[in-house]
Amino acid sequence: MPTPSTNTTLAMKVGGFSTICEALDYAAQGETGYNFFNLRGEATAVLTYKDLREEAKMLARKLAGRFERGARLAVIAETSPEFIVTFFACQYAGLVPAPMPMPVNLGGKDGYITQIRQMIAGAKAAAAVGPETLREFLDEAASRVPGAEVLSFTDLAELDDADEEPTPFGPDELCYIQYSSGSTSAPKGVIGVQRSVCANLTAIAHDGMYIQPGDRASSWLPLYHDMGLIGFVLTPMAGQTSVDFLATSDFVRRPLLWLRIITENKCTITYSPSFGYELAAKRSARIEPGAIDLSRLRVAGIGGDMVRPEALNAFAEAFEPVGFNRNAFTPSYGMAEATLAISFPELGAPVTVDEVDMRHYTRSGVAQPASAVTSPEHKRGFVLCGRPLPGHDIEVRDENGAAMGERSVGRIFIKGPSLTTGYFSDAEASDAIFDGEWLDTGDMGYFLDGQIVITGRAKDLIIINGRNIWPQDIEWAVEKVDGVRGGGVAAFSIDDGGSERIVVIAERRGLDADALAALKREVSVVVQNAVGAPAEIVLARPHSMVMTSSGKLSRAKMRQKYLAGAFTEDADATENTTRALAEARV
Repeated sequence: MPTPSTNTTLAMKVGGFSTICEALDYAAQGETGYNFFNLRGEATAVLTYKDLREEAKMLARKLAGRFERGARLAVIAETSPEFIVTFFACQYAGLVPAPMPMPVNLGGKDGYITQIRQMIAGAKAAAAVGPETLREFLDEAASRVPGAEVLSFTDLAELDDADEEPTPFGPDELCYIQYSSGSTSAPKGVIGVQRSVCANLTAIAHDGMYIQPGDRASSWLPLYHDMGLIGFVLTPMAGQTSVDFLATSDFVRRPLLWLRIITENKCTITYSPSFGYELAAKRSARIEPGAIDLSRLRVAGIGGDMVRPEALNAFAEAFEPVGFNRNAFTPSYGMAEATLAISFPELGAPVTVDEVDMRHYTRSGVAQPASAVTSPEHKRGFVLCGRPLPGHDIEVRDENGAAMGERSVGRIFIKGPSLTTGYFSDAEASDAIFDGEWLDTGDMGYFLDGQIVITGRAKDLIIINGRNIWPQDIEWAVEKVDGVRGGGVAAFSIDDGGSERIVVIAERRGLDADALAALKREVSVVVQNAVGAPAEIVLARPHSMVMTSSGKLSRAKMRQKYLAGAFTEDADATENTTRALAEARV
């Protein structure tokens, strides 16, 4: 049976801990914990916080007998009890876990091995750990990393115990190395310190989601990503709240299973990037009468990427008839460098969408409200993502570092007790993100009514003839064209030595030559109307997009792919179409 939603004797303590072990020591006195569901919606494993603590401490003694205190273990973060036990065992053993992704491509073995090899090497890991089914991948990835051995979860359980009881991490010691998704650069190892991680857990649970007795969380988010690991492994545990997990790959295959688990277990809290809500909405016609009831869901968080109002509207319209309250939507802002969360809106308040005149925006850098005479193609809705969490602060700065007023778009800086100390073994990159106590997020945005609004990544910005053009404006406009696959558009710029020009890669459905030529002309017109600039249009086969491990479009890698000639007619004709991202795309 899944764990209960409420502890019968243990009083709820929402955060306030100084280490992860201290938080688990408290949660283990109750009956709540983690539950794991399969593709049929069956609970295949139950791990109470009490059992987790016992198993983690047992494994910690074995790890301490094999590895020196402070060593790093690169661990594949599958959605399983084995990963979670290993993560917490590292905490009790004084070892630093560095979660790595599961494979997300079919036919993308080489790319995956390169990715995890970079992580193993970057963490200077003493071992690469994962399920036995991925040993071959780990062996190949670790073979070029000096000193890194490969162990399965089963191998760990068979290690000898240390002679002495290991010492858990203290408040000022490390907690983990969290690899960024690398949407605009190579992944970097974000350092999580116990005290800063616990500060964010408290802020999220106490001041963001207001966790209360009877709450229950549900998540399909990957556990190597900050939203999955911090948001749904650590935060609920720090509030003694039960969690129901569905593997990401199973969510992709059956998105409505996420909602069925929420229904059957009366879950009150969940989170997803916009595309997760969009995917569920697209499958809503398959709902059987009485199968879904979302009336208990009070926090439907959105994060991990730009919040798309259209996706939220689609989900609300599809599921309001089965009890969903659109005021449960909770658009928030965060990043791994801040542990997870930076801002939260008022819970239960309607989502606020700021309709902006993009012509004025690109000319002046000011998010001027759209008017009645603003044409639809020049309007764009930006979602307000709340105010800074207590003890934290957000500042929007111009190119000279001066703070800017409301509606002026600039670079976002943050400060507070949740910030990382930097990137592991990368002093140069660490120094580059800090300006005193402030951290440069690399994001662009503006303030409105005291809330932060995110407009995009600074590195993705396209500048044509002095005008700022956001690639999302192009991508979202092109996705609406019949014949273009939703979520299958990438826009970026190329400097050809004389000037900068726009390139748009659009995944197209199977069409004949005449239809493709007509589609290319239509996309070209749409881009011109949307941003007032011409673009080179490339129609690509399905599954041509390059995504990060967290499901974000990597425009930098799409640019590299384009420059390497991957989208020439010959290359397109021979492209391997069996590759399919195991992210939430259709």
